[in-house]
Order: sequence, then structure tokens, then C-alpha cells
Amino acid sequence: MFIKVPKGTQDILPEDILKWYHIEDMIKEILNKYGYKEIRTPYFEYTDLFIRGIGESTDIVTKEMFTFPDRKGRSLTLRPEGTAPVVRAYLENRMDRISKVIKLFYLGPMFRCEKPQAGRFRQFNQFGIEVIGTKSSAADAEVILTVLDVYKKLGLKNLEILINSVGCKKCRVDYVQKLKKYLKDKKDFLCSECKERYNKNPLRVLDCKKDSCKKIIEIAPVITENLCQECESHFSEVKSYLNDQKIVFHEDPRLIRGLDYYTKTAFEIISGGLGAQNAIGGGGRYDDLVEELGGKPTPAVGFAAGIERMIIAIDQQKIKWPVEKGLDIFVAKVNEKNKDTAFRLLQKIRNTGLSADMDYSEGSLKSQMRIANKIGARYAVIVGEEELSKNMVIFRNMQTKEQKEIKIDNIIDELSL
Repeated sequence: MFIKVPKGTQDILPEDILKWYHIEDMIKEILNKYGYKEIRTPYFEYTDLFIRGIGESTDIVTKEMFTFPDRKGRSLTLRPEGTAPVVRAYLENRMDRISKVIKLFYLGPMFRCEKPQAGRFRQFNQFGIEVIGTKSSAADAEVILTVLDVYKKLGLKNLEILINSVGCKKCRVDYVQKLKKYLKDKKDFLCSECKERYNKNPLRVLDCKKDSCKKIIEIAPVITENLCQECESHFSEVKSYLNDQKIVFHEDPRLIRGLDYYTKTAFEIISGGLGAQNAIGGGGRYDDLVEELGGKPTPAVGFAAGIERMIIAIDQQKIKWPVEKGLDIFVAKVNEKNKDTAFRLLQKIRNTGLSADMDYSEGSLKSQMRIANKIGARYAVIVGEEELSKNMVIFRNMQTKEQKEIKIDNIIDELSL
């Protein structure tokens, strides 16, 4: 019995890869327009980066990380998200010396050990953007506008934007006390995980997806009624920028996201039809993360989106994918005696910059023509003994089926399509 792909992972086959190329190209085109530069971080980092960065009481850290020791017993983790590694790279490489404000983006796989379901894998791909070094509310709005521009470029419509402010260290102190007071006599009705969260980090109770906890959360105090003046002003400014750009959004006072590093702005973008996991992306401000990871206080804001969920959303909205460009030339041989000449001709065509291929099996000319049709070749060059004796080949238009003999010496001129 052959070995199968691990649970929660998938092969991206040649017939699907064009979708990925298309999305990645559109992402890079838009992000280049907004001034973002690509960064690539390792697939694994020291585990402490994520414990300190994401938060030790989050589901990601407590249940979902792929963690393993190296040969010296140091704990390493496959990256479950992209922001903490980017901030680590920002600090380690002293990127603040390049510019006061740094705009970065990443594309690549992330890893979480969670139950696979529609649009959720154990190895999944994300693109993300990070703006490090500014506390401006305009940067929050720009991040949202940038991502919406990517979705617009891909043709996605009917997206819902949810936005909230999760406050800062100052205003969260009073809010956490109010939340604990509200939850105190309801602890017995919380799930076992939320009972632990009540003591470690009550805010995480708001992120619980279990029905028993969701009912309790529905009438819990909301943080937007407990914001300090700075956070309230910042949130108002972000909304004002979005309104100015005619962006429709909905305030969700219970939206906190699944990561502890968020401060002030938090937002998600929702696409219907994705089931329980209907967010195709989300982000927010994380003004304390740089300092938490050993740097000086540095404000920042960012966003991340799952590529797999974007593909599902595009397919559900019946958006047409670009058609793959077929092969320019297929070189066919009448028999195996002609294979050396056919191979030399194949390389000569490729050296002109055209795409070309041939069948390396001993198939008949008829089977070779079937292959040429299947791969969408525009033209075929048929190498046969009779034609070679006259220093000629057959040039065939695969669409019109018209063909003619041409001299080998003139073939490059003929192939200047």
C-alpha cells in the first residue's frame, strides 16, 4: 500500500497551480503599489517566540503548535503565524535603521495542529502585511484598504468587514475586572478551557466558539464601552478614514481575534459560504509586540489571509480563473530513427525563447499528436525521414489542422509567431 499525504495537508497538482500563481501575482502587484517589500522568514523558530508573542493562553499556543526539540534539546516550533517571525527579523536585523516606518509582506506556509475542515488545514498558506513604526490611525485604514484592493483585483465581492477596538494595557485593566465580575457566577457553565482562561486571561473567553460559552458572551460587557480616551480617539479616526473612502463596515464589539498581541484596532473580513470558518482574513494593531520581543516600544499594524480560503471564495463566487497559455511548439517524430534530429530541433526552438516539448516515449505519431492536443500546443513540428531527406519538416497548426512543409534552416523564422 502506498503512503498517503499526512492528514490536514494537500498536494497542489499541476492543474491547480495556475490558481496559486494568479493569486500570488495579484498580491505582489497590489502590495508593490502600496510600497510593501517582501520578507521571507524560516519555517521554524524557537518556541519562546510564539509563547511570548502570541500569548501562552491562546488556543494556538496551548493546542495547535507543532513543537519539537533540536539535538541540543532546544524547543523549536513550525511557525503557526507570520507576524511574530517578521517582528523577530525586524529586531534582529535592526531594520529600524533603514527607515522609521517599515512596510513588509510575506507569502508562505504556516502550520497548526488542528482539526482539518473546509478551508482549514494543518499546513496552510498565508499572505500578510506588516507596517512597523507608526501609531497613525491612517496606517490601520491603509492596511484594510490594501487588503480590500487585493480582493477587488481577484474579483471577490460581497465581503463583510467587521471592526472593533480591543483597547490597550491601560483601559483593559478595568475592563478585565468587569468581565471577571460578570463571569464569576457563570463559571460553572463555562467549558473546561474557559474555566482556565478565566484565571489566566479572561479576554480569551470572548474568543470561545463553543455554544455554551457563546450564549454567556452574548450579554457580557463590551470593551468599546471601557476604552480610554486615546483608544477611543484612535478608533474614531480609523472609522473616519474608512468612511471617507466609502468603505462599508460593521462594528463588532466582541471581536477580539485569536492572538494576544492585538491592541486598539482589530478587524476581520468575512466571506459567506465558507461555513463556520468564514473569515478569509483578519488583522489589527499590535503596539506592544516589538517591546514584548525585546525591542524598544514600537507601534505596528498588520493583516494576514489564508490563500486556501481565498481560492474557495473565488470558486464559490464563480469567478473565472485565467486560462493557462498552451505550449508554443510540440516536436513530434515519425519514428525512433528521427529522435536525435527531433531533440536537436527541440533545443534550437527553446533557445529562441519559445516554449517547446516532445514525447520521450516510443509512441506512435498519432499518440504524439494526441499529447500535443491535450497539452494545448499551438503548433507541431513533425520530423520524418522523407522530409529530412529534403532538409524539410512538417509545420502543423494545431487549431486549424493546416500543415505545410518548410525547410529546417527556415524554421526559426517560421516560428516567430
